[in-house]
Amino acid sequence: MSNEQFFKNLSVPSGKIDVILDTDAYNEVDDQYAISYMLSNQDKLNILGFCAAPFFNQLSDSPSDGMHKSYLEIKKLLILAGEDSLAEQVYLGSEEYLKNENEPIISDSARFMAQKADEYSAEKPLYIVAIGAISNVASAFLLNPSMKEKTVIVWLGGHAHHMPHTAEFNMVQDIAGARVLLNSGVPLVQLPCWGVVDRLTVSKYELLHFLKGKNALCDYLCDHTIEIADKDSKGAFWGRVLWDVTAVAWLLNDGERFLSSSLVHTPTVGYDSHYGFDNNRHFMRYIYYVKREALLSDMFEKLAGR
Repeated sequence: MSNEQFFKNLSVPSGKIDVILDTDAYNEVDDQYAISYMLSNQDKLNILGFCAAPFFNQLSDSPSDGMHKSYLEIKKLLILAGEDSLAEQVYLGSEEYLKNENEPIISDSARFMAQKADEYSAEKPLYIVAIGAISNVASAFLLNPSMKEKTVIVWLGGHAHHMPHTAEFNMVQDIAGARVLLNSGVPLVQLPCWGVVDRLTVSKYELLHFLKGKNALCDYLCDHTIEIADKDSKGAFWGRVLWDVTAVAWLLNDGERFLSSSLVHTPTVGYDSHYGFDNNRHFMRYIYYVKREALLSDMFEKLAGR
């Protein structure tokens, strides 16, 4: 890939693009909004499939259990949204995290992405939006290293570069996978969590006003979020961060209407969850600011209009 094409692929895409979403959909409430927002922009986004990513927290018994729960949650949301045909394009992902930086975890998701990428080129890349642990995507790169010439990866992972550490949930689960991605040389867009994307909060009252009663999908998103947030907050006022919506928003970010970004040298990440910086490394696109009101307004309008 020429330098000119590399930097072009780090810009917001124009025209209709082909995209795959890799998501740990059962982990939080925000993945459901990202999926729904993507479904609401199919005039711009040709969705090829959904990959279930592993996760391990209080909602799962293991990374494998988290992945299987995410697989079912993706299908549930697609059927609820009336997208039954897309429900057939959901792929099981990694049962575990990468053990090292050389051995892929074989899964339907990794094979799907690795094989699908060969249908694309630097001039017409495949966009992969990853909003969970990067295990599936990293494994796909290990299966097919030429993916770096044929894809653009948009990843919500890690914290802002000025933070004292980067032990963010998506990144810290699979440091080996993150290192594979950051060292691959692929055109990469990073959306850091703490320090950047945590600005995209939504309140109960906004959800009730803008989503409740609009359609079945909006009711599910509203009710599901409020139920979980009320339980977690134990009656206190809350604002819920819709982290993953920003990764989809990058693909729609013409004129920087939702996100501000800059080109930076791709950092390294150590197994101690700290970044390293080297100005001799390749560039990537770094999101440093979220325009909350513009993004939420567009999302609410699109979801309510489904």
